[in-house]
Amino acid sequence: MADEKKQAEKEALKAQKQAEKEALKAKKERIKQSKPKKEGNIFTRMLNAIKKFFKDFKGTCKKVIWPDRKTVLKNTLIVFVTVVVVGAGIWLVDFAFSRGIRGVQDVISNSVSEEASDDETTTNSALNELSSSLSESASAENVTE
Repeated sequence: MADEKKQAEKEALKAQKQAEKEALKAKKERIKQSKPKKEGNIFTRMLNAIKKFFKDFKGTCKKVIWPDRKTVLKNTLIVFVTVVVVGAGIWLVDFAFSRGIRGVQDVISNSVSEEASDDETTTNSALNELSSSLSESASAENVTE
C-alpha cells in the first residue's frame, strides 16, 4: 500500500513535469510566431527605419505650438537680465575673495620682510666678523712667512 502511494506520487510528479515542459514549448512557439519576419537585408531595413524616424519627426514638429514674437522677446529679456545679475554677483564674490587673499598676502609678506631685515642685520654682522677674522688670519700668515 505504501509502495502504491509512492508510485502514484512519482507518476503525478512526472505528469506535472511533462505538462510544464509542454506549456513551456507552447509558449516558446507562440513567441516565435508573434515575431515579425525580417524582410530584406540590413541596409533596406535600416533605410526604412531612418525614413520612419524622419516621418515621425516631421509629424511631431507639426504638433508643436510655437510661441509668438512677444513671448519670445519677453523670455529673451528675462534670460538676459538673469545672466547679467548672476554674472555681477559672481564678479562681486570673486573681487571680494581676490582682495581678501591679496590682503592676507600683504600681511604675510610684511611680517616676513621685517623678519628678513632682522635676519639680514644679523647675517651682515656675522659676515663682517667672519671676513675680518679671515683677513686677520691671512695677514698673520703673511707676516710669519
